[in-house]
Amino acid sequence: MILSRRSTLLGAAGLGAAGLPRFAIAQGDQRRSIDIAVQKISNSNTLEVLREQSNVGERIFFSSIWEGLIGRDWLGELRAVPLLATEWKRLSDSAVELKLRPGVRFHNGDEMTAEDVAFSFGRERMFGDTPATAQGRTIAVKGEGIPTRAGRELPAEVPAVARRSWPALERVEVVDRYTVRFHNASPDVTLEGRLARYGSEIISRRAYVEAPSWFDWARKPVTTGPYMVAEFKPDQSLTLVAHDAYWGGRPPLKRIRFLEVPEVSARINALRSGEVQFACDIPPDQIPGIESDAAYEVQGGTILNHRLTVFDKNFPALRDARVRRAFTHAIDRQAIVDSLWSGRTVVPRGLQWDYYGDMFIADWSVPKYDPAEAKRLLKEAGYKGEPIPYRLLNNYYTNQTPTAQVLVEMWSQVGLNVQIEMKENWTQILERSPGRAVRDWSNSAPFNDPVSSLVAQHGPNGQQQQVGEYSNEELNRLCVELETSTDRPRRKQVFRRLLEIAEREDPAYTVLHQNATFTAKRKDIRWKAAPAFAMEFRANNWTA
Repeated sequence: MILSRRSTLLGAAGLGAAGLPRFAIAQGDQRRSIDIAVQKISNSNTLEVLREQSNVGERIFFSSIWEGLIGRDWLGELRAVPLLATEWKRLSDSAVELKLRPGVRFHNGDEMTAEDVAFSFGRERMFGDTPATAQGRTIAVKGEGIPTRAGRELPAEVPAVARRSWPALERVEVVDRYTVRFHNASPDVTLEGRLARYGSEIISRRAYVEAPSWFDWARKPVTTGPYMVAEFKPDQSLTLVAHDAYWGGRPPLKRIRFLEVPEVSARINALRSGEVQFACDIPPDQIPGIESDAAYEVQGGTILNHRLTVFDKNFPALRDARVRRAFTHAIDRQAIVDSLWSGRTVVPRGLQWDYYGDMFIADWSVPKYDPAEAKRLLKEAGYKGEPIPYRLLNNYYTNQTPTAQVLVEMWSQVGLNVQIEMKENWTQILERSPGRAVRDWSNSAPFNDPVSSLVAQHGPNGQQQQVGEYSNEELNRLCVELETSTDRPRRKQVFRRLLEIAEREDPAYTVLHQNATFTAKRKDIRWKAAPAFAMEFRANNWTA
């Protein structure tokens, strides 16, 4: 078995002989402990949801540590369900009132109250000095952090993400101990959805204020989830233990440990040896080999996340939209799905999902595979074969490297000279430099409206514009209209126009395929994978 630098770490668990799972059992506590091999635990080396907005973070955070007022039914259709709030009602187009669940205990034993909710959405923890605005202006964040009080700084990424999620949230009013009201600076039909999205979870005010520094807090946040942080070793492991005062009942597991094992083969070998009970991020071509042993199974499938190729329109060769449009027409997306994903995912209808309901544009499609059109566009644009850098990480996404290699060949077939530049982390990927042109990314839909993805990621407050890759005057204006309009038929027209701009006329990105995630485990463990990166380990999804 080859476990690289993780061998010592895994071996220290003292778990299992080859092929047989053993679970650590604490003295006097018959609940099991489990170990999970993951590709990565955290990109930012923190556990603060407002800094770690990632696929790898979702797996750990949102069903184990962090909880919001409105939750998701992870094992159902990801619909909104009461969580830390028991009910809510609209007061106006820009205000919503929520009743809090009494008796909820934080990991430090304190009861959650309306004061904690207001603080969670306040200047000191979330927004810094950024204003609530309905104008859709990009938030300029300068320096290493935003001062909030003596001796502490709020990292610049935090208010940037906060305003991406809540561009116009003005204040949270404390009505009484168990009642809060959210007041927006503009009308917003998606307030309930924003409350259910990640980034809207509740923290202990006292624990945050008493933490020695922001990073001390961010590496051991005090929240309300069924499990709490016992130990976090960045780039190595995260150990969670049961929060036995959890409002939803005693958690079924004593301990959950996530182990960072970057290599796919090492994760699979760790599962087969019994050193871990779950192995995540399994490529489709490995599934038949794993399931050839009747003791194992692989669960998972498509999720609310799409894989994208993203363009920096400031790069000289990409300033002409026709060159970016050529990129989109040179991709045979179905061939990628068939060959690299064994048909286990699909080519979606652009950056949208069926669960948008009435806002879903059913007759939309990604740019068609048309090499002749791509060549025509390049000739018309006067592209002469100048090198175009393509930044990516080494299999951060499942099948990322082989997908990139296939894409480069497809682009080469139409005359695009694209050159892969492998980077070590997201800071290097996003670094603003003359060599930033094309990169890999993915977009999720945290709630069932297009402002949760296209606007939040590519609009005025979205990451693409915050890092300076893209801007389009009409798109920005329409993003503001989509966020503030209460005219639902008009909102759908606006969304269609946004897709036309961002995917066809002046491409900000192009969708490759819907993402999928697969988790291998022993078949005798009674647990079900959610249609998401998140892994659910509450009592409703574990049978001893």
